[in-house]
Amino acid sequence: MKTHINFPFTFDRLKAQYQAAIDQGYKIITCENYSLNKTLAGEDKILINRVDIDFSIKKAETLGKMFNDLDIKASFFVRLHAPEYNPFSFENYRIIKYLIDSGHEVGYHSEIVDQAAIWNEKSEECLIRDIDILNRMFGINIKGVASHGGMTGLNNLDFWKENRASTYGLLYEAYDWINDCFYISDSEWTRWKCYNKGKQIAAEYRSFGEHVMDKHPLIYLLIHSDTYFDQHFYE
Repeated sequence: MKTHINFPFTFDRLKAQYQAAIDQGYKIITCENYSLNKTLAGEDKILINRVDIDFSIKKAETLGKMFNDLDIKASFFVRLHAPEYNPFSFENYRIIKYLIDSGHEVGYHSEIVDQAAIWNEKSEECLIRDIDILNRMFGINIKGVASHGGMTGLNNLDFWKENRASTYGLLYEAYDWINDCFYISDSEWTRWKCYNKGKQIAAEYRSFGEHVMDKHPLIYLLIHSDTYFDQHFYE
C-alpha cells in the first residue's frame, strides 16, 4: 500500500494560497510597485510578492509560470556569488530572461558585507559593481536589493544602517517596509512565520493562505523558490 505524506510546501498548495488571496480581493504587486506608490496601502488589500532565489533558479521558473497562470507579478532577487548556482549559465540566464520578459521584477539578492569580509574589499564597491554587472548582463535597470542571510555569521543588512538606497540609484532595500505591514515568510523551511509591524508573533505558524482570511490591509510576503516541490523536497 502506498503511503501518502501530507507535505505542506508543494507548488500546488502554494498556488491555491495565491488563489485564495486573489479571491479575498488582494491586489498582488511587486516590491517596485509598492516603493513607487506606498499610498496603495489603506486603499485596497495589498500583497507585496517577493521571491528570494537562494539556491534554485530552476524552481524560480516554476514559480514564474505559476504567477503567469494566475496573472500576477513578483519580485525575484538573484544572488551573483552563490556556490549553488551561476546566474549566467546557459540555462539560468534563459530562466531569468524568461522572468523579465514575463513582466516580473528582478532585483539583486545582496551579500556585500560577506563579500567585503571574504575578499577584503569595500562593501560599497561590491554593491556598485554587482548592480552594474546585473544590469548590463540582463539589459535592465534594477530598482531594489534584498539582503541575503548566509552562513558567515555576518548581517548583510548592516550596510543599510548608514546608507540609503537612493545613493546607489535604487528605490529600496527590500526590508524597508517590514515595520509597516503584516509580514509573512517561509524562511524557516518547514513552517511559516509572521511579524506584525516588525514584531514576531510567537507560535503562529499558519500559512499565508490562512492569513489572508484575516484581511490584513497590507501583507508583505517573502517566499523562497527552494522551499517548494511537486511531491517531496528531495525530488
